Amino acid sequence: MKELFPRSNRWGQLEAVSLAVAGPTVGKTFVVLAGTNPNYDKLSQLLDYDKEGVGRIFPTLDAAIGACVANRGDVIHVLPGHSESVTAADGVDLDVVGVTVIGHGRGSDRPTFTFDTAITAQMQVAAANVTLQNLVLENGIDNLTNALNIDAANCLLKDIETVDNDSNYHCDDFIVTTANADDLKIKGWKHKAASGKTGAQTALSIVGGDNIEVDDFDVDGDFAVAAIENVTTAATNLKVGAKSQGNLARTRNAADVIFTAVATTTGFVDNIFSRLLDDAANITEALVGADMQFGPNLPIVNADGEQALQWNGSASTDA
Repeated sequence: MKELFPRSNRWGQLEAVSLAVAGPTVGKTFVVLAGTNPNYDKLSQLLDYDKEGVGRIFPTLDAAIGACVANRGDVIHVLPGHSESVTAADGVDLDVVGVTVIGHGRGSDRPTFTFDTAITAQMQVAAANVTLQNLVLENGIDNLTNALNIDAANCLLKDIETVDNDSNYHCDDFIVTTANADDLKIKGWKHKAASGKTGAQTALSIVGGDNIEVDDFDVDGDFAVAAIENVTTAATNLKVGAKSQGNLARTRNAADVIFTAVATTTGFVDNIFSRLLDDAANITEALVGADMQFGPNLPIVNADGEQALQWNGSASTDA
């Protein structure tokens, strides 16, 4: 009986999916699927070798990255329901230039990476032009220092969810960039944390970098410093919420800061609907950036049952 999908065509089908999802590529396609997955045996038979006789299924993301080649345009598909523990610094090291990682599934079916065992557990982006899409990154240990570190240029985080939602745990700074993270783009990002859990400093800490864009986000947590901060090193042309409508940010901490930047950081902030902890004199203080430009759509509310005020920073004048 003739096979409906001959073995020689199966990798071609998956590579066609890569073209549709990630755009044109001449690279190889890899799959991440743990051996404990109930569908492992079936899928490993269907997708065991490519046309060159090379195996393409790996039990962990880090193992799949090790099979990639820089600048070839390789794509890694992480299948629905996949879960991994990240237990050490650089436990997942994205150190191959130009790799795209695509998670599949929706809701609780999305691939989930849990940071546990050591407070230094971390996913590191150490190579340029890396894309991470549709992954859930979840804290699994108290006092986690930095779950996702971006240390390379031209990276894209798309539809990533970061989770600090256990009342026993907090992460100090969930996503941290370095001065090497020029042209980073974060889009479709959601961060959530358990109500009442203290200890977090920020959801995103930006250290230097040029032309970083953070847009289409929904951030909620008890942030002692700010929901999004730029710290230590000034950034240039930083854009936070400046390009799309509907950004949401909430801090449940009495610090009442949504965004703060180094005084000499330049760039734009706009289109953020913010919720502060309490009904106090905190509207002006919620957004900080001496050399930043602030747009006209920055409503802030600080108590239930109230209508938001527009942020009341210093207004431009037509002198």
